[in-house]
Amino acid sequence: MTEMATLPSLAPLTVELLLAVGAMVLLMFGVFTGERSAPTITGIAVALLAVAVLMLAVMDNNGLTFDGAFIMDPFARFMKILTLIGSGVAIAMSVGYARAEKFERFEYPILIVLATLGMLMMISANDMISLYLGLELQSLALYVVAAIHRDSVRSTEAGLKYFVLGALASGILLYGISLVYGFTGQTGYDAIVAALAEGRSTGLVIGLVFVLAGLAFKISAVPFHMWTPDVYEGAPTPVTAFFAAAPKLAAMALIIRVVIGAFEPVTADWQQVIAFVAIASMVLGAFAAIGQTNIKRLMAYSSIGHMGFALVGLAAGSKVGIQGVMVYLVIYLAMTLGAFACILAMRRHDQMVEDIDALAGLSRTQPLVAFCLAAILFSLAGIPPLAGFFAKYYVFLAAIEKGLYVLAVIGVIASVVGAFYYLRIVKIMYFDEPDGEFDPMPMELSAVLGISGVFVIGFLVFAAPIIAAAGAAAASLF
Repeated sequence: MTEMATLPSLAPLTVELLLAVGAMVLLMFGVFTGERSAPTITGIAVALLAVAVLMLAVMDNNGLTFDGAFIMDPFARFMKILTLIGSGVAIAMSVGYARAEKFERFEYPILIVLATLGMLMMISANDMISLYLGLELQSLALYVVAAIHRDSVRSTEAGLKYFVLGALASGILLYGISLVYGFTGQTGYDAIVAALAEGRSTGLVIGLVFVLAGLAFKISAVPFHMWTPDVYEGAPTPVTAFFAAAPKLAAMALIIRVVIGAFEPVTADWQQVIAFVAIASMVLGAFAAIGQTNIKRLMAYSSIGHMGFALVGLAAGSKVGIQGVMVYLVIYLAMTLGAFACILAMRRHDQMVEDIDALAGLSRTQPLVAFCLAAILFSLAGIPPLAGFFAKYYVFLAAIEKGLYVLAVIGVIASVVGAFYYLRIVKIMYFDEPDGEFDPMPMELSAVLGISGVFVIGFLVFAAPIIAAAGAAAASLF
């Protein structure tokens, strides 16, 4: 008689189970109580994500489960906490906007919780199949969220563009996974490493390139960035803030896990791909943003450039490089949420304004907001002693240690070019004549902007524990 299969351990999945059950309960609650429950559901969704962060911070549930397809380790814990913070803050920042634009929908926070569940699955994926499941759960929720403002033609168009291109990227990724499976006979990362130890084939390298192409789409790295400016501009602003934060972190964690966990024996092959994508993203992000007049499009190109800078650390392929990427992502999250808190507060006579010139004279009408935004913009440009400077310093240092001098030099040049359009906004805020006052800033946006400003300016105070945690998390991968 055959032995009964033992049930997989669910301890490493505790946080994912909490979000899955929570999302289902909220969905039922929303269906039976209707649109008036939107504020309640929004509050509970934020609380749910906060509880998930606390659980990750205090629980010791490291380990493998589901035959090694799902892994919980210090790296996953660090990246999950960041992703949950990004999602929670994005939901909180949408409250005032949803009320003002008359689109309080209870589905919105639930979809973000489901997308976040997909992201947590991605971060812990230790098998090509679980990677794809997590990615699709995230993507399907994001397609709907992009088009959630049904009365807006721009929002619907953004959702459709994202859906069509996302489906194409998923196809590319699946094709790559099928090639990797065909040439190794394995889908688990550890098994792929063992198969690669016996030698690599050209087919496998082609599969790896397809896998990286599918994943590069998710972090909007060049040449898979074409959806980003249109979707960022068309989607409702709180959705754009969410897109720029949490999904980017989860996708970057996924790429790190795939190349270090599954393809470590063929580092020389994927290093070339990552280095090319990093250079292309940094250069395009720096030059394409110069002519932008819409602030959301400018942030789209800015995020493309920043993902390029983060990839510089990954191209090094070392523990120091991965640590640099993780520190970069912490700082990127703080800067992005702060910048979007300001963009969400750009309202005049109850209408959203997205023109960069609308910020004219902000230093005279709202001096504190202008000061915080200027600090964030200087940080995005990488000017010392602000947080953004240290972010770039750590990834460039890792590249130089590995002898990738060209990559570091191009990164510094792109940084200098990119500084132009950030400083132009500061010039408009401080030296142009006021164009009229913005409506008062809602409390939740003031709080996000304030915390972000303090973090960016006083990064040296918080730096040690963050760098230590990133180091421990990076070490668990090697």
